[in-house]
Amino acid sequence: MSTAGTNTAGTNTAGTNAAGADMPGTGPVGAGPEGADTPGRDPAGTDVAGAAGEPLHLEPRLEQRPAALLEEGGTLLHALVDALGSPLNVVLPDQIAENAERFRAVFRRHRLTGRIFYAHKANRSSALVRRLVTTDAGLDAASLGELQHALASGWTGDRIMTTGPKDPEFLWLAARAGAVVNADGPAEVEQAARLVRAYGLPRLRVVLRLSGFDTSGTTVLSRRSRFGTPARSLKDLLDTVDRHRDAVEPTGVGYHLDTTSLDEKAAALEGCLHAMEELRARDFSPRAVDVGGGFGISYLAHAGQWDRYTTALTQAVMGRRPPMTWDGHGYGLRMENGTLKGALGLYPAHRHLAGAGYLDELLSRPAPTLGGRPLGTLLLEGLHELYAEPGRALTDQCGLTLGRVLDVRAADRGEHLVRLAMNAGDAGLEDHGVLVDPVVLPRDATPTTATGRPAAVHLMGNLCLESDLITRRTVHLPRLPRPGDLLAFPNTAGYCMDFGATHAQRQPVARKVAVHREGESWHWCLDEQYWPITRPGGPRT
Repeated sequence: MSTAGTNTAGTNTAGTNAAGADMPGTGPVGAGPEGADTPGRDPAGTDVAGAAGEPLHLEPRLEQRPAALLEEGGTLLHALVDALGSPLNVVLPDQIAENAERFRAVFRRHRLTGRIFYAHKANRSSALVRRLVTTDAGLDAASLGELQHALASGWTGDRIMTTGPKDPEFLWLAARAGAVVNADGPAEVEQAARLVRAYGLPRLRVVLRLSGFDTSGTTVLSRRSRFGTPARSLKDLLDTVDRHRDAVEPTGVGYHLDTTSLDEKAAALEGCLHAMEELRARDFSPRAVDVGGGFGISYLAHAGQWDRYTTALTQAVMGRRPPMTWDGHGYGLRMENGTLKGALGLYPAHRHLAGAGYLDELLSRPAPTLGGRPLGTLLLEGLHELYAEPGRALTDQCGLTLGRVLDVRAADRGEHLVRLAMNAGDAGLEDHGVLVDPVVLPRDATPTTATGRPAAVHLMGNLCLESDLITRRTVHLPRLPRPGDLLAFPNTAGYCMDFGATHAQRQPVARKVAVHREGESWHWCLDEQYWPITRPGGPRT
């Protein structure tokens, strides 16, 4: 169930508008019953971007678990921040298991076997990794540390794939544990073969990573990548594998493209099907095609809000409305001699197709050079297994980041500056081009805090740097926060929680807790203390 967050929450105050209830103070100006004709909003709950100065909200998409936590767990979340400090990361381990099942359902729909490998680099959490090991998923380890963490969390080597740049120690442990190695090119195959022979290791299973696929007869561009072997050099790669048959076993081919384009990924998958035939022609027995990750998340509740915001941002850069960002930042857009230049460098925060649905659509795409038949059908008929490596998509709705409000002061242009006990690296939404409104968790859920007027704010970090902005955009909140309130940044678990966290100015990085609901109560434990055989204990709400 997907519900729209309304940007404020507190004890006994709903943080969603799923039922369309008219709850004063829990939504932006004009928020009311679903379908109501309210000023400043259309019936779909989206902002009308007509007059300059009207709030342009980017309300988060919240599914049942995080929505319920924000709605019911304000007292608990404040207590956790009081005890463990701000910022604080909160993860929901059961959500990642549910997300994995959604991907598995796509496999079943297309009658495919194979494995979903969680890209561990998306989040350092132990709880997420330990909860996922109880499912039939696999794990994608992109470093020696991630591989060690997986093995120590209960994963066996046959369920692990190693990816990314690999030093000898990483390759040795992967081979020793029996993990699959996603081989970047001939040099890595050579290095792996030497290690296998030198240390008497088991024959190493490898997936050959390809890139730069030809798209003959189409207009789809082949995206350049610093990873993988160009498809046109497949012969040289197979020659290398051929020389080391005693040490390496090519179990399949794959790709990972840094793009949201379905056309590009369909072309790459089609190219991999051709490569599988090349392997078979050399008497290898490949069985898997790896489609990588990049399935994405839809962060926002309303498509119309995203369309209106990006349109208004373009107008602001062109000087047709007041700036909507700190110092007129254009997120990649700029004006030169009266002409709009550049490209909008933002993540598509509302996507009609993301996660498991994106994979489903990819498998349904036709393969022009293979008779125009669906790619999923071709995988099935070729008796190929399917591998996928979702990271962001598997952590969708799996966590949030809390920051305490330290200071609120008026700025000279009518908006307010809100300083938080966190910095930009602690909630890396901006670093990844993700724009989404935080949810206000009042310290005291009194009538005064519930009915405050909407406010335009700039969110500032706690580093002694002018550039330490949690986000460069002006954020419209349902009321002005007060010192002691919390701002909850939703859906940070995928790359935006700890991927860029640092100890700058000797500031501590955020601690992490795992939260689980049993009946009407919420339970928690420190992330590193979570194990799936015991539910998190601790305070109850």
